[in-house]
Amino acid sequence: MTRWQALALVLGAILPSALISWAFALVVRRKAADWGWLDQPGHRKVHTSPVPLGGGVAIWLGVVGTFAVGQLALWAARQWGPPQALLEFGGFAAIWELAAPHLNGLAQQSWRLWLLLGAGTVLMALGLLDDRKQLDWRIRILVELVVATFIVWHGWRLTLFLDWPAFTFVLSVLWIVGLINSFNFLDNMDGLSGGVAAIAASILAAVLLVAPDPRTNQPQLFIAGFLLVLIGALLGFLLHNRSPARIFMGDAGAYFIGFSIATATIMATFAVRDKPHAILAPLCVLAVPIYDTLTVIAIRLRAGKSPFEGDKNHFSHRLVDLGMTKPQAVLTIYLTTATCGLGAFLLHQVNAAGAVIVVLLIACVLAIIAILEITARHQRKGK
Repeated sequence: MTRWQALALVLGAILPSALISWAFALVVRRKAADWGWLDQPGHRKVHTSPVPLGGGVAIWLGVVGTFAVGQLALWAARQWGPPQALLEFGGFAAIWELAAPHLNGLAQQSWRLWLLLGAGTVLMALGLLDDRKQLDWRIRILVELVVATFIVWHGWRLTLFLDWPAFTFVLSVLWIVGLINSFNFLDNMDGLSGGVAAIAASILAAVLLVAPDPRTNQPQLFIAGFLLVLIGALLGFLLHNRSPARIFMGDAGAYFIGFSIATATIMATFAVRDKPHAILAPLCVLAVPIYDTLTVIAIRLRAGKSPFEGDKNHFSHRLVDLGMTKPQAVLTIYLTTATCGLGAFLLHQVNAAGAVIVVLLIACVLAIIAILEITARHQRKGK
């Protein structure tokens, strides 16, 4: 793949989904009161006036709408070939040259894409219903488990080089459900969950374009393309969600992006040739959401609370307790996500000893943050 083709792929995937997401979020902002899509202040909410919900629907529509247009374009291209007028544009010609050899494969595998998007749609609808009705956490977890089990049953499963089908089946389900809730936990400050998801998806897509599939020795275009479309939808939404947010993604968005990133990591192949340790790449990229989830659950359990009982003990809240403003806390988490994620680029280039060093560096970054958080907490208790 040439640099021009790579640029055409990135822009061709990101721009349409960004435009759809941005435009629908704008519509939601204007119609939220009529539709009843408002997040009211009170309880643990920090905003003092109603804020439109539905940003998650905009993200979902950005992804699904882009692939729907792509599906129609695929059908037309197989029937009649590309419009000659469009081939005169360099970007379209580059995309066509890249896509043409894969048209039959795309057509044959498109049902898998729509099965995946259908499952994501169920979770988006679950989140939207929760945003409006405040569902019991047991119902939410049950639906998440059913959807994750359905997807894993249809072939999306971690391998981990283990011949233990039952173990990898259960682990795959837990991975999907865990990331769904991790991104939901992160959705507690303006631009936080969507920004972390965009950074994580960007790094994962870049790794898949740089590290070839060991079976074909080619970039993993399909999964990278899926992530790029998701990135576009997130960027379109974030234009409305940056501080001070004018729209929230709600559970609808958090569930959808968590599910999308989880399944993308399962579909992708990160281990290359004689470097099985490269399979740790998703853990590097998603270290921050996982860290936030595990520490919040530990704090809640230590306090004798349910892990699903909301509070202000998240990573972002603890950074604010250190004296940061909320935008500074969000930026710090962005940089921490990028720092940990960049280690994923090295895993397919270094040996096992190098991989251990990468993992230890990420652990040290998170440990430094944990020490600062604990120190601040002790200082508050001493006052």
